[in-house]
Amino acid sequence: MKKIGVLTSGGDAPGMNPAIRAVVRTAAYRNKEVIGFYNGYDGILKNNYIELNRRSVGDIIHRGGTFLRTARCDEFKTKKGRKKAYKNLEQLKVDGLIVIGGNGSLTGAKLLYEEFNLPVMGIPATIDNDLAMTEFCIGFDTAMNTVLDALNKIRDTATSHERTFVVEIMGRDAGYLALHTGMAGGAESILIPEIDFRLEEIISNCKAGIKRGKLHNIIVVAEGAGKKLKDETDDKRSIGAIIGNHIKKELSVETRITILGHLQRGGSPTAIDRIISTRMGAKSVELLLDGDEAKMVSFDGKKILGVNLDEALSKEKNIDMDIYNLARIMSL
Repeated sequence: MKKIGVLTSGGDAPGMNPAIRAVVRTAAYRNKEVIGFYNGYDGILKNNYIELNRRSVGDIIHRGGTFLRTARCDEFKTKKGRKKAYKNLEQLKVDGLIVIGGNGSLTGAKLLYEEFNLPVMGIPATIDNDLAMTEFCIGFDTAMNTVLDALNKIRDTATSHERTFVVEIMGRDAGYLALHTGMAGGAESILIPEIDFRLEEIISNCKAGIKRGKLHNIIVVAEGAGKKLKDETDDKRSIGAIIGNHIKKELSVETRITILGHLQRGGSPTAIDRIISTRMGAKSVELLLDGDEAKMVSFDGKKILGVNLDEALSKEKNIDMDIYNLARIMSL
């Protein structure tokens, strides 16, 4: 293997730049070439790339987002599009491809391997932290700290005005970000997609807090939570708005709804994200050069490992119920 391609795809996540940097510098140390594709798989289809070396990835370790940029590519979702991508990679003499992204992005890498036998490595990067077989995905720690900072500031104004705040957190159909930040931020209720809930339970928790003398409440809700509730009521509003309006109606308290949105994706990566992403980037190159062909790099809490890519994508990542139950106890 002489030349490695690298791209970032899907939603951006803090730590993507340090991962790219590690890929390039590890490959350079092993006397291998690296080219980076702009805008994910679209860059392969359009031959939009840059030759990367030690110097070209200097001074990016602290930057959020991805300097290679990222995009979703409908053409690549077709067999014809993937064949075109493979032909372009073949013409560029790319011997292996490293894909940094979430579930959809790594699925694209898996298909390139299965359909054209191209060696691929996946680096899990998503603030949703919803990929199986890895403790943390790149970007999760930074996003947690961003949300926690917001919760701390919201609590200040909630206390000052004696209000209830419903804070909607990103995560699609996964509640990891909401669960961890809710516990760290001392939320009175944490609502996630993996656990069904009833509006009556939230009202009961709020009443219990008021009875103990609490002057405010902070309710953290994952954006994908309450799907069953929304289906039953046919309510098209965000889950945060549904909950906030219900609390206001039932308790006659001032209620504010805050949707943090894409604020959660940005920012300079934390030290933990920089370290994990650097280790993952280096490991992906080492695995390719050692002859592995379809792996995802994984952080097991201590070590960076290579796990079967297909297995990582096919497994469901389950919420740690010990953390969920502890968060409930802390909120009582």
